[in-house]
This record gives sequence, C-alpha cells and structure tokens, in this order.
Amino acid sequence: MAETREFQAESKELLQLMINSIYSNKEIFLRELISNASDAIDKYKYLELTSNGKIPSKNYEIWISKDKNARTLTISDNGIGMTKDELIKNLGTIAHSGSKDFVNKIKEAKEKKDLDIIGQFGVGFYSAFMVADSIEVHTKSINEDQGYVFTSDGKSSYTIDEEDIKDSGTKIVLHIRKSGEDENLDTYFEDYQIESLVKKYSDFVRYPIKMIEVHKEPAKDENGKEIEGKFEEKEEVKTLNSMIPLWKKNKKDVSEDDLNSFYKSNFMDFEDPLLSININVEGIVSFNSLVFIPSHIPYDLYSQNYEKGLKLYIKGIYIKEKAKELVPDYLKFIKGLVDTNDLSLNISREMLQEDSRLKKISETIENKVISNLKELKTNDYEKYLKFYKLYGDHLMYGIYSSYGFKKNLLADLLVFKSLNSDKEIDLKTYKDNMKKDQKVIYYATGKSVEAIKMLPEIEKFKKDGVDVLFLTREIDEFAISMMNEYEKINFQNISSHDNDSLSEEEKSKLNVVEAENKELLDNIKEGLGDKVDKVSLSTKLVDSPVCISTQNGLSLNMEKTINEIPNDEKAKASKVLEINPNHELFKAMAEHKGDKELISKYSSVLYDEAMLLEGFDVEDKATFIKNLNELMLKSLSK
Repeated sequence: MAETREFQAESKELLQLMINSIYSNKEIFLRELISNASDAIDKYKYLELTSNGKIPSKNYEIWISKDKNARTLTISDNGIGMTKDELIKNLGTIAHSGSKDFVNKIKEAKEKKDLDIIGQFGVGFYSAFMVADSIEVHTKSINEDQGYVFTSDGKSSYTIDEEDIKDSGTKIVLHIRKSGEDENLDTYFEDYQIESLVKKYSDFVRYPIKMIEVHKEPAKDENGKEIEGKFEEKEEVKTLNSMIPLWKKNKKDVSEDDLNSFYKSNFMDFEDPLLSININVEGIVSFNSLVFIPSHIPYDLYSQNYEKGLKLYIKGIYIKEKAKELVPDYLKFIKGLVDTNDLSLNISREMLQEDSRLKKISETIENKVISNLKELKTNDYEKYLKFYKLYGDHLMYGIYSSYGFKKNLLADLLVFKSLNSDKEIDLKTYKDNMKKDQKVIYYATGKSVEAIKMLPEIEKFKKDGVDVLFLTREIDEFAISMMNEYEKINFQNISSHDNDSLSEEEKSKLNVVEAENKELLDNIKEGLGDKVDKVSLSTKLVDSPVCISTQNGLSLNMEKTINEIPNDEKAKASKVLEINPNHELFKAMAEHKGDKELISKYSSVLYDEAMLLEGFDVEDKATFIKNLNELMLKSLSK
C-alpha cells in the first residue's frame, strides 16, 4: 500500500535551495544521475567481488531513454538498488549520504582501495528537479526481494509504494516540465543533446552509457532496391561514452599524436600544443593529469575575463571546467585536466573545499610543469626559446609575486639576450663566463635590445669584455630585484650609481678629480635644480660625455612602470648625472665653470641628452630646443 511522507522542515528548505540556486546550469542534473548510477554499480560490483560467487556478475550498464510524447527522460542502472529504508534515508532525508556510510564500512574493513565510490546520492538526485516537475524512482535492492517506487514533486512530500521488479537496480524517470520563456527543455529529448552532455560530463565513467538511437534509412523492396521517397526507422544501440580516459592509459601506450588530437579537440585549438605533460602520481594523494602549454598565447590571456584553471574530474566524473585552485597565477596559461579520487567537494560539487590534498595536487602539478620545462630547455633549446618568448614574463611574475620565494624553482629557467652573446643565455652560463675578478652579475634595462645598446653606460663593458644581461620586459627588473642574487652572486644594474666595484686607488683618484672640479659640479647641480639629486664624475663612460644613473635601488624603468599604475603616491628615483671627466666637452665646460648661466644651459642639454639615451622623452622640448640652438649659435659665432 502506498505510503506518503512529509519532508523534514530543514530538508524542504535545503531542497528549494538546491533546485533554485545551488547549481549554475541545469544540464548538471544528467551528470549527477549518471554519477549516482555509477556509484550504485560500484557498490554491487564490490559485493559481487567479495561474495565468493554467491552474488552473480552482470554486464554492468547505464541506460538513457527518452519519450518526447510522454515528456519523460529515464536513467537506469543494474547496480545495488535500494531498500525501502534506504529510499527514506537517501532520498527522503536530503543530503544524507548512503555512499558515505558505505565508505565508512569499507574503511572499517580496510578495503577501501578496492572500491571506487562517487559522491552523495541524495544531493545529486534532487538536482533533477531543475528540469522535472515530478520524479519516479523504481528500485530493488540486492538485499531484498521486494521492489519499490518512490514518487515526489520535490515540494513538500514523497510517496513510496511496493512494485514488482525482477532484478536489482534503479530506474529514475524524470517528467520533464514544459519549456518556459527563458528555457528550452525540449532539447533533452534530442539525441545530439544527450550525446553532447554525456561526452562533456561523463565520457570517462567506467561503465558503458547506452542509448537507443532511431534514424531513418531509405526503404527497400523485396529485391533490395531502394524505394524512392520512402523511408523506414531503424533502431541502433549506441554507447555514448569512451570509458577509458587517455590520462589513465599507460604512458607508453599514448603517442604524441594522441595527446595533440586530444588537446585540439578538447581545448578548441587549431594548433598542436607546444608541450604536453602526462602526470600520474600515486602516494598520499593520487591523481592523473594531462597538462598542455599552448603554442600561441591564448587570445584572452591578458583580459580581465580570462579564467585560469584545469578541468576537474573526480573518479571519471566531470566536475568543473576551471578549477583555479589547481594552478598558480604565474602558470595561468596552461590548459589541461586533473582526475582524482581523493578530493573533497562541497554539496554541489561545483565549489572545492579547502583541502590540504588539493594544495598537494597543485604543488605537484606546478613542480611537474617546471621540471618538464627544464628538460625541454636541456633537450630542445630552440623550442624552449619559443616558449620563453611567449611566456617568459609569467616566470618572472612567479618570482616577483612570491617575493623571491620561488627563485630557486624558477631561476634556471630564465634566459636573456646579452652584450656578448648572439643567442639568449641563462644565468648559469653567465656565471660560468664571468671575468676572474668580477663580483656581480650586471644587467641593463630598456624597451629593446637596440635601446639598451645605445646606453652610454654600456661602453665600458664593451671595452672591458664584461657581459651584461639585457632585460627588455617591464617585469624583468622587478623580478631580479626580488631575487637579489643567483648562487650567492648579487645582481647590479649598470645604471646604478655604485662605486663599490672600484679599487681603493681608483676611488682615491676619483675623489681628487671631483675635489678639483667642485665648483663646476656644484654649478651643474644648481643649474639642474631638483631634476637630479647629485652630480658626479663617472668611471663607466668611455666615449659619451654624460649618463643618468640612479641610487637607493629604484631605477628609472622601475619608476616609470610604478607610476603608470593609478595611484595617488608617485615613486621617484634618485637620479645622478654622471659626467665623463675625460670627454672634451667636460674639459671645455671646465674653462667656463664660473659662468653659471652658460653652465646651466649646457647642463640642461646634457641632462636631456642622457634621458633620451635612457629611452625617455624630453619633458620640456621647447627649453631643450632653445638651449640647443643658443649653444650652437654661440659655438658658430666664435
């Protein structure tokens, strides 16, 4: 006799919450019901394997059928089924987990490793009310002779009645409600839509998901000839899922072509990936992963709407398109997926809980990606340089954003063009080729290699044969400043005003010359005002008369980059105008050191010249042209 029961008050509230808001898209319901079916078969299979032949084996299958006229969609399995008590416990009390109880029993028997159970049945089941106005559950447990049917409209009550069912298993019949103005539910009666959803969400469920498809073929007469204009319907049983995920195959059985085809078909790219990484990890946290580095920058990588993350599967069930928790920000360009049995999910499976195992997976993937990039750098340097041209700024960001914490992980992946090399070199190569008495790693910054080569400061390094790394990305110098050193050798910008590398004898000679020219240097500083903080003689210039250096750690390029960020407070580099004491222009100025007006004009022109060579525009172009013309006229009038 049919028995009607009321949902508990808290269950009613939770039910409405789930139906109306907990899932972001309605199509999730099919994923959940297939997951439950797979769960039920897992339970049956476990009991069958541990029954010493008492429980018969089956051809485990999940079936989907549809009836557009009756507006029903049915998902069936031949798994363990449910007793009446289990129906009440699992479906009548929302969010109660039959699977959780089952897992606890397995833990007690220390045989969990032999079983693969998905999710919480009661929660996923009720997601179907997003598309159905009533649901029937026809089920028979392997542990009972009597079958039952559970019926509910998902509002306030449910009914349980007895039913004659031959074999164990569960059949869920959804009565799909009529489409509304903002939803087209008729699409769930179309073969292509069901196939698409199974392929998207449940392609790698281990049991076959089958459906009968009906298609029309030309009718034929008794002689086998086609009858023009006449067709007959043919039924075909079709398996909708592949069941064996590529990432769970033995690595030796997966070819590069397999990976490339998988990447292009699953991540909507027309090019093969630059690098494919197949990760299989067993241990405290076990998971499989495929990670790909695109061979071109994703078109929206630098847009605000770009979402990082890897596709997440749990036990073969698609859970989330972009699990951002699995990817550090500096590797946001990678694409791929993770499949694990070990992650915890919240009630909707769409939000990952804070879980130490999740962090462990993320760290492992990060380390695997980096180790593969190091292998690529060693084995195929040209291909690595292509990678670095595309994504090198992200590695620099990884160092900068971690405040240098990741420098040991990433430092050997950094490559630079340099003064003495035609091809990019890494830091180890630079270190190995340092001069015997060289104390620091020199670098220079600029918009391009050509711009850096125009820097006046580089002349001495050319003359002495000392190599200089060229930093052409805005992020480069910020990252280098966070690194501070490489294998205990400090970095130094060639534009830094630093005399520490001079010998005591050289410092003494410089002090003497500066003392002799104190009046000239003071008048130059007075003429420039607050444009510079200091004027000094230079030891780094050869042919050029002047250059701009900075002190206290903030370079001109860093100042410019920081000030381009909207902020009330502006950064200010401490500028030093360095003058070449051996240049003829300095000697000529020394002869007029007491003429403050003339020295002021020369100083202004030299300052603007130095800023231009540093890659910056002249701020006051009118004054620059006026001073330049007056000095030229004065020179020609002699």
